[in-house]
Amino acid sequence: MVSAVMDLNFFYQSAGGAHIKKERQKAKDLRKSRWWQQELQQGICYYCEGKFPVAELTMDHKVPLARGGMSTKSNIVVCCKSCNTEKQSKTAAEMVLG
Repeated sequence: MVSAVMDLNFFYQSAGGAHIKKERQKAKDLRKSRWWQQELQQGICYYCEGKFPVAELTMDHKVPLARGGMSTKSNIVVCCKSCNTEKQSKTAAEMVLG
């Protein structure tokens, strides 16, 4: 019998240090943007959909930098600290699958 769930680690793409450094700087710049401040003010975690105070929220990359993700508005979401810790370097899809 074939397993219905594929081992997603097969698709793991490790990014180089230069990529990560460049994208972390972009993320740092985005944290200062009006767009990010508006996202934070909504106070809703992208993953668990819980409502949190701004101090309990973090920036998360749906596709992690370590996996080749970019610091773009389409890849960055507001995330509670608990979900961010649980997610680690998984993609958003892997987070949903467990």
